[in-house]
Amino acid sequence: MLPWKRVLRPLTAVLLAAAVATVPAATAHASSAPTTGWNDYSCRPSTAHPRPVILVHGTLGNSVDNWLSLAPYLEDRGYCVFSLDYGQLDGVPVFYGLGPIDKSAEQLSAFVDKVLAATGAAKADLVGHSQGGMMPRYYLKFLGGAAKVNALVGLAPDNHGATLSGLTNLLPYFPGASDLIKATTPGLADQIPGSAFLTKLNAGGDTVPGVHYTVVATKYDEVATPWQSQYLSGSDVHNVLLQDLCPLDLSEHVAIGLFDRIAFHEVANALDPAHATGTTCASAFS
Repeated sequence: MLPWKRVLRPLTAVLLAAAVATVPAATAHASSAPTTGWNDYSCRPSTAHPRPVILVHGTLGNSVDNWLSLAPYLEDRGYCVFSLDYGQLDGVPVFYGLGPIDKSAEQLSAFVDKVLAATGAAKADLVGHSQGGMMPRYYLKFLGGAAKVNALVGLAPDNHGATLSGLTNLLPYFPGASDLIKATTPGLADQIPGSAFLTKLNAGGDTVPGVHYTVVATKYDEVATPWQSQYLSGSDVHNVLLQDLCPLDLSEHVAIGLFDRIAFHEVANALDPAHATGTTCASAFS
């Protein structure tokens, strides 16, 4: 039998490689969002769209690459749009969302305060992809975010963990693997079902009063699996399966956040429910 350390190395590499599949194609310049377009701190919310929208990237994503399609989509509809980088590890550029998730939530808290101060808005709306749809729930529940946030929209959020199509179920068979992942990439360890972080996050209910929650899932998700685990329970929750809106939509975990305009249309509906229109396959062209 191979020594455990020799077995752990390839297992960890496989887990990281699977996680990388959740990342947009990285670009060399992707370390901060543009100062024009989105992240324009001179933007003032309109009467029609009175709240700024803050985009929260997924694991191994960043404030630019994750939002090259959705940010302009929302800007074109009159929103003030902002995005942040969070969960940076020392010596790891471009790929973020790897730090302890409770600390990432603290970074989100500070960013929301910054955006609200700049725009003069009383509350913000949050839209997150993958970890970015789940992490804000910690901010809402434990860091006072519920008083500052109107709505949280999650695109393929791993609200109850990411099994990577069952790959994480192999961890118990490799003693020390979980500890290795936690030591090197705590943000990944926190997303393993049953982690101390997720246990705390989901204890006592998925939601907090005063916040409107929307979850957009895809049955072709290969990361936040089973896809039903993305759904939230609560009195003010709208859970929707992308394929119920358009059976032809084949988007998986990455595509739903990067360029799926059908999912984006549902985001727009969640941000402005008073003017929502039906989401169908034709929404891909709207």
